Amino acid sequence: MTPEQQVQMLVDRAEISDVVNRYATGLDTHNWPLLRSIFLDEIDMDFSSVHMRPGRMKADDWVESARVLFAGFDATQHLSANHVHDIRGDEATCTSYMRAEHFVINDEGENYYTMGGYYVNQLVRTPGGWKLSGVTLNVTWNRGNRHVLRIATKRGRERTAAS
Repeated sequence: MTPEQQVQMLVDRAEISDVVNRYATGLDTHNWPLLRSIFLDEIDMDFSSVHMRPGRMKADDWVESARVLFAGFDATQHLSANHVHDIRGDEATCTSYMRAEHFVINDEGENYYTMGGYYVNQLVRTPGGWKLSGVTLNVTWNRGNRHVLRIATKRGRERTAAS
């Protein structure tokens, strides 16, 4: 590999990790334009490990569903670490560990639900930079009150319907 190719590989790795990190930042700060900016228009999402049907969808629809769900949480924090990059020209895979904390004050048990595992992120280089073309979430452990997700979903629908 030439020095120029090595530099490009480092730049690509940094830009890909930035995209993956913006995913977490967009969710936790409710910055929906930021979240939308990291996706291609059509994306393949597989969150079957949290009982969501996998499939191809419009990124706008994915972001809207996240907006509704996250309106129901009192707070969230998503951490992304141990990024492993497989760059193949204008396509790449970034596997990243994840830990997602979800908080809802409620009367049905603990106020938190935590998930851990890893994402397999598929990316494509575009004229506007690297974009996610697909994400697979693999939850390998969890703890806390699973009802937090149900409560947040209901609250999010109520809160966004009123706006």
